Amino acid sequence: MSMTNPGSARVQTAGASSVFSGNALGVASMFTWACGFPAAEILLENWPPLALIAARFALAVTLLVPVWILMDGPRAVVSARWGKGAIIGGLTFGAGAYLLLLAQALTDPVTVAIIASTSPISAALIEVISRTRKINRAFLVGLAASVVGGIVATANGDLGDIGIGAAAVVVSCTLFAIGSHATVTAFPTLSQIGRTTITLAGGLMFNAVALLATHAAGFDVLPKGVVDGTQMGLMAIYAIAGMALSQLMWIATVGRLGVAVASFHINVAPFYVMLLMLGLGATWDWQQAAGAAIVIAGVVVAQKRPRR
Repeated sequence: MSMTNPGSARVQTAGASSVFSGNALGVASMFTWACGFPAAEILLENWPPLALIAARFALAVTLLVPVWILMDGPRAVVSARWGKGAIIGGLTFGAGAYLLLLAQALTDPVTVAIIASTSPISAALIEVISRTRKINRAFLVGLAASVVGGIVATANGDLGDIGIGAAAVVVSCTLFAIGSHATVTAFPTLSQIGRTTITLAGGLMFNAVALLATHAAGFDVLPKGVVDGTQMGLMAIYAIAGMALSQLMWIATVGRLGVAVASFHINVAPFYVMLLMLGLGATWDWQQAAGAAIVIAGVVVAQKRPRR
């Protein structure tokens, strides 16, 4: 007769629930993040990259701060470690978001997606260096599947001139992984919305200072034309869905799965972009669907628990 420890069963059930919710949040985060790519492509026709990313951070933080106050109370907001949040958010999310948008302006969304498909590698290295993950065979197989699936999903694109643009994507993805890991570990007492808001506020400070300094130096950093209602609607998609909601769910995903496994979900983003473009008249792409399937398989394999 086999005996089951009730406490152990509860821990396993809680762990399975955390994994399931983490992956569900990862899917939702990447889908909302993907909504921002088509919007950014249109906005870049009128907005310089630095002005656009600063406006994106400003709108996202303006939305998140009141929600944080309502959810956790004014005391939690006032007593938060804003200085630490400014450093972490500014140097990682602030710089990383600008570099990613700059790469898209220098190349195209496909090139950015292809190079960003290697981001799980840097995320895994961060966890290994910080000693928060032990590498096993299942994780390595899942990691390889995630990278291969991301490349398959975007392999139809023409890389073109990938010099500066490619370097910007690599640095951006590395900074994003570092910032995600640091956000979860550096603010253990904050809620998910608190962690998200305090670091995005740091990103806003970084880009606002860069924008003011660039403008003071005589560079043209303002929108080229009139910002009409259509552009404001696209900005709302880019900032609210593509940053505020996406980042909130992303930080929750990292907290449940770790930044390495969470980053696997990034490689499904091209498939979500394709689904969004179907509504605008695009056609179904079986190659992107196959790449997404490979990535999903990698997510499942990487989270397989070793046998006792």
